[in-house]
Amino acid sequence: MNLLQCDWDAVRFLVFSGNVTDNLIYYSHFSSSIAALIIGVFVFLNERKSLINKVLLSLSLTFAIWVFFDMILWATGDPSQVMFFWAIMAPIELLFYFLAFYLTYIFIKKTDAPFKLKAFFSLFFLPLLFFMHTKYNLAAFDYTNCELGAFEGLLWKYIYIVEAFIVFCIIFFFIKNYKNITREDRIKSLLLVVGVVLLLTLFSLGNLTLVFSLDWKYEQYKLFGMPIFVGFLAYLIVRYKAFNVKLIATQAMMVALVILIGSQFAFIRNNTNKILTAITLAIAVVFGWILVRSVKREVKQREELEIANSEIEKRNEAILERNDKLKKANKEISERKEQLQKMADSLAIANDKLQKLDMAKTEFVSMASHQLRTPPTPIKGYSSMLLEGSYGELNAEQKKAIENISNANNQQIAFVEDLLSVSRIESGSLKFQFEKCHIEEFCQEVIDNLALKAKDKNLYLDYKVPAKPLPEITIDGAKVREVISNLVDNAIKYTLKGGVTLYVELCAKKESGCLKKPHLRITVSDTGIGIPADEIPYLFAKFSRGKDTTRLNTGGTGLGLYVVKMITEANGGKVWIESPGANLGTKFILELPLEPEKETLERNG
Repeated sequence: MNLLQCDWDAVRFLVFSGNVTDNLIYYSHFSSSIAALIIGVFVFLNERKSLINKVLLSLSLTFAIWVFFDMILWATGDPSQVMFFWAIMAPIELLFYFLAFYLTYIFIKKTDAPFKLKAFFSLFFLPLLFFMHTKYNLAAFDYTNCELGAFEGLLWKYIYIVEAFIVFCIIFFFIKNYKNITREDRIKSLLLVVGVVLLLTLFSLGNLTLVFSLDWKYEQYKLFGMPIFVGFLAYLIVRYKAFNVKLIATQAMMVALVILIGSQFAFIRNNTNKILTAITLAIAVVFGWILVRSVKREVKQREELEIANSEIEKRNEAILERNDKLKKANKEISERKEQLQKMADSLAIANDKLQKLDMAKTEFVSMASHQLRTPPTPIKGYSSMLLEGSYGELNAEQKKAIENISNANNQQIAFVEDLLSVSRIESGSLKFQFEKCHIEEFCQEVIDNLALKAKDKNLYLDYKVPAKPLPEITIDGAKVREVISNLVDNAIKYTLKGGVTLYVELCAKKESGCLKKPHLRITVSDTGIGIPADEIPYLFAKFSRGKDTTRLNTGGTGLGLYVVKMITEANGGKVWIESPGANLGTKFILELPLEPEKETLERNG
């Protein structure tokens, strides 16, 4: 039949009425595209930033666009429109396959595909750019009996080969990465791959059926792969929360029910049945929404309960862990207590031995001191008598020799007295007699006794008498007088020029180093050799002396300041040294409380 003799209005009518009105076309095209769009949009709206959700939405939109263009091909009878949409559907169909592979890759790898892989698959689109508007895409038309038919070109054979290759790549990619997939994700990955392979395989089989049978109606069956794929996706979402979507089974069931009821419009031709179906669909939507809402509320409460139970379990586990740690810690503490007890017992035994040794040492020092005091006494007496001329006049050399003997003997006596004082203090045998005293009297006595010694060294010795009488203090007067005398005598020894100043005051400075209760402050300052800062902390220790002191006073014992400190503290006071540095003088500060603590009186009384 000649093309010019054909009534095209009749052709368009025949094509429209014979193809589009077919029930299977409505069901295959509309139900498949709606199912794809629902699942794609639903997943995307749940988490828009997720890459895999974007890819699934793109896959759904691509399929829906292809179905829409395929419907146009079924409805149109215009060859120009057929050629146009046929050319557009080629890259869309190939893109649909590539997106299916891309979705599988991201689902299994949990990451985006590398650029090289994307570039490799993009190369398959190049032949389409060059040949999709040529005879290799649409080879010819057939107008037999005024019905339009079209024949595929070689380009479609290329597309079918690429599609088969992509299906093979999906299966190969899954098998290759199966061992690297975690046990939890293996089932999910397998379900997705089976769904994708069924979708693409059915689609390809529809194309091959068309090629070999040359009957366009068989092409409709390839669209039924999408509802199957949607079923796999729904199961993955409901069962495994895939795509980060919390879809409950009730939602999936209601959506499926609505789709099934809506698909009935593809078969209904009676208006009454259409109205009844529409009412049924509306009721299903309303009651389905109510049901889904109530079920979601229940699921939410159940999830909150599960979260609460999970938190409780975690807290219980944490409590159990803490209890275990506490048990271990208690066990370690018990073991350490046993070790410490053993060490304490050993230390107690060692301490008893040390105390016995210390007592023996003190007794020995005391006995030795008493023995050492005996010889110096007659030596001191005979030396004084010789110097006074009781045994005749002495010449200058003899007198000098006797003076040296007397000085050495006095140093020996002072050393023995210091040893006795130390031994008595450490053994607790040194008793203190506390009484009310005027400290000014002691200071004046010390100045009077040491004035001659200072004069012999051409030094001044000043005592600044308080402007107002000072209050009485409770101390052991004799021992405090010895302390003040020791400090003034020490200052004279280590002063080459200038002199020594003694003053006493009722201290109201409230400095950080002061005693915390009302007290008197006695200060002995000199213009002597001074003391370096690094030596000051050691001067109150036993047998400790400064570096420069040995040069000026070779006879020092290193016990004088120790005795001063012990006696001062026994009276409830404190003593310390201040010095700007070498050759800048020294200041000894002694503080005594007006009333010592009751414990001090009981301990030393």
